Amino acid sequence: MTTQTQRGTALITGANNGIGLELTRKLLSEGWEVIALIRSGFPEDDAPILEALSSKRLRIYKADLSDFHSLGKALGEVVAAEPRIDLLFNNAGGSFAELSYSKQGRELHFELQTVVPYIIMMELKGLLLKGTHKTVINTASNAVLTLKEFNPDTLERPSSFKKLFGPYATSKMALSLWTKEISTQLAAEGIMIRSADPGGNNTIRSGKKSGLPFYLKPIIKLFFPHPSYGAGLLYKAAFGKHSHVPGVFLVKDEVSSLKFASESRKVLEKVQAIYEHEYVPAYSNS
Repeated sequence: MTTQTQRGTALITGANNGIGLELTRKLLSEGWEVIALIRSGFPEDDAPILEALSSKRLRIYKADLSDFHSLGKALGEVVAAEPRIDLLFNNAGGSFAELSYSKQGRELHFELQTVVPYIIMMELKGLLLKGTHKTVINTASNAVLTLKEFNPDTLERPSSFKKLFGPYATSKMALSLWTKEISTQLAAEGIMIRSADPGGNNTIRSGKKSGLPFYLKPIIKLFFPHPSYGAGLLYKAAFGKHSHVPGVFLVKDEVSSLKFASESRKVLEKVQAIYEHEYVPAYSNS
């Protein structure tokens, strides 16, 4: 049973489909308020979601997260309207079918899944410090376990592309590395941050170009669990047995070692530089 002290306000990126939607449903069912930072809308035939929207327990802020102008506008609206945030789930992302670049000129996986979570955390840090739980969960991936090499210098403009096990995996590795590197500093300020793999889930959506290798699609459809499984793992990352341990990378709710840990400072410095020299001067509301 969820206690009263656990209830509060959670911000979830990518809250309207897949794992993010299931996490939104779970938190709402337990009495949480949810801030959804999303690009498109929620399912229109979901009665609990509609009720939560009507009662304003679910509040939507729309943005293309990979576009700094759009992101900055939405985050400004959040900061102006919300009194506090107790939990931040940096969950938005996905694997893309081909090599693509953001409006800022960086590889899209890296921008969306490595840089943007850092920006969101920094811009909402003031609201997190006003919360009670003060926790950030970054959605990682066990795809990082397949990487045999990792070069931070190629994150922004990779020389090659491979579905799922190329830029997607390296961007998730970079996310977990900067999470580990910054965790001690944030813990000293009262904020707990960790990364968690939600495991394999059947999140395939019809009509959407997939970044999955063709041979994985039938396997996922037949054997992978419902996205509520991944939502449960992210939930455990926030509230479970490792909830007071900063910086860890969780796989199946157990601490897993991170390869390429020696590159964590370089990755953090890279995302910090993008935030401080590019984002803050033009878009920051903090």
